Amino acid sequence: MTEKRRPIALEGQAKQALETGRNRLIVAGAVFACAFVAIGWRLVDLTVLTDPAVEQRASTREVVRPLTMQRADIADRNGVLLATNLKTASLYANPRRVLDAADAARRLRAVFPELSEAELRAKLTGDRSFVWLKRNLTPRQQDRINRLGIPGVDFRTEERRVYPHGALTAHVVGFAGVDNVGLSGVEQTFDTALRERRAPLRLALDVRVQQILREELGRQIVRHDGIGGAGIVMDVHTGETLALVSLPDFDPNEPGTATDETRFNRATLGVYELGSVFKIFNHALALESGMRMDAGFDASKPIRAGRFSIRDYRPKARWLSVPEIFMFSSNIGSAKMALEVGGPAQKAFLGRLGLLRRTSIELPEAGQPMYPQVWRDINTMTVAFGHGIAVSPLHLATAVAAVANGGTLRPATLIRGEDDRPRPGTQVLSAAVSDQIRRLMWLVVRNGANPDGKAPGYLLGGKTGTAEKLENGRYKRGQGIASFVGVFPITAPRFLVYALIDEPKGIEETHGYATGGWVAAPAVARTVERLAALYGIAPQDESAPAVRQALMVEIKSQDPKVAAF
Repeated sequence: MTEKRRPIALEGQAKQALETGRNRLIVAGAVFACAFVAIGWRLVDLTVLTDPAVEQRASTREVVRPLTMQRADIADRNGVLLATNLKTASLYANPRRVLDAADAARRLRAVFPELSEAELRAKLTGDRSFVWLKRNLTPRQQDRINRLGIPGVDFRTEERRVYPHGALTAHVVGFAGVDNVGLSGVEQTFDTALRERRAPLRLALDVRVQQILREELGRQIVRHDGIGGAGIVMDVHTGETLALVSLPDFDPNEPGTATDETRFNRATLGVYELGSVFKIFNHALALESGMRMDAGFDASKPIRAGRFSIRDYRPKARWLSVPEIFMFSSNIGSAKMALEVGGPAQKAFLGRLGLLRRTSIELPEAGQPMYPQVWRDINTMTVAFGHGIAVSPLHLATAVAAVANGGTLRPATLIRGEDDRPRPGTQVLSAAVSDQIRRLMWLVVRNGANPDGKAPGYLLGGKTGTAEKLENGRYKRGQGIASFVGVFPITAPRFLVYALIDEPKGIEETHGYATGGWVAAPAVARTVERLAALYGIAPQDESAPAVRQALMVEIKSQDPKVAAF
């Protein structure tokens, strides 16, 4: 039989040694377990819970802002991108980990020559745990920094706002800063919404029309040596702005290089005395108040009012009918028409057209109109032909659209609607008077002296405006505003096109004139021709009986050259 073995019982020193070894193993295992837990927690903290660029100072609790959230894209009415995001690397440093600040600053300066070596050295020697060195690096710059291998210098992924069309839409879209905060234009107005939404913000703007208007406006500015200009294309039935141009402009991708002059939005922020384009409103008010088209006024001599004298630019020096006052742009006749209606009615009518308040356009750059606080007779007369009241080009375009579209004022907007149907508005004028004003606008273009200001076949109607600029209470000779507003097709309006040239000069081809008809009208006419082709508006035969009937105006005139059309 096999003898059973008994367990060996340790006694004395052997037993004590075994117990000691076991206790040490338990302690060592606990230490290793704690270490692994600590390392694991730190890894989770670094990779999940904490931005690697965010560290706190125990004494001051300095915190770096969290990663910038993405902004929604901005697109034009056809889905063309106007603003989007591009992921970029930004360079930062932890000065506590930089071994040699002077050497690091010198090497970084070689990559970024635009930075100051002294400033870099100062940043790298501070006691902070986080400092920005350079935001939004190019891939090539990031690669060069990587090759330097400077301790304490690292990258953080950010988003940079980019504008694919550059200066083309600068004054509308605006721009966002390095922290993706909107600083101007639509970017500023919808800053919060762009942060919260993911779908693109769709504007009413059409980049094709924007390009056309910018080209034609720029051509006239260069041709007449102007200092700037503004232009607008608007759908008269919706108030949607298809193009809004201000020149000179700037590149929103490099806003730091822009000057105050280039960033100034002449189309919405600038307010100007616009001259005779205001006769559209004067005639609309007079006809709405009951004045007949066959009425007339004596325009044979200037009007004296105190130290002021109201004259005509090219006087006819005779009695003029209501249509002739409009067609020949008589200041004298317009002033007498306004006096007959009265100052209170004039002010109220301009108020209904939105010409005495800021526009509701979705831009922070919106100008406040300037007008007489006390509306005397002299003010009534001068406002009738666009002097003594200053508004922005957008004010003018919105109000003219209302007069021409059947009498409904619709706020100008940069946001595209769900469809192309007319938007709700306020009736400010009867449809009958609107029809009469359109016929008068047709007369102006038909009888205009400048053939380049017409758009044959597209039934363009419009009105010129020329005014000297006011400075310190005095008008500056030779420094004026030349503009033209056109609506087409004038028989059934769809689009309004407005062009303004700031301080144009007369040239030989325009016989020395720098007026709205010679300077601004050609830009409008060429824009109309290109816009019509783009939107499929076919030319019409202006001699067709139906067209002639729609445009006919009965004119009583002593001038044998003027006859009913």
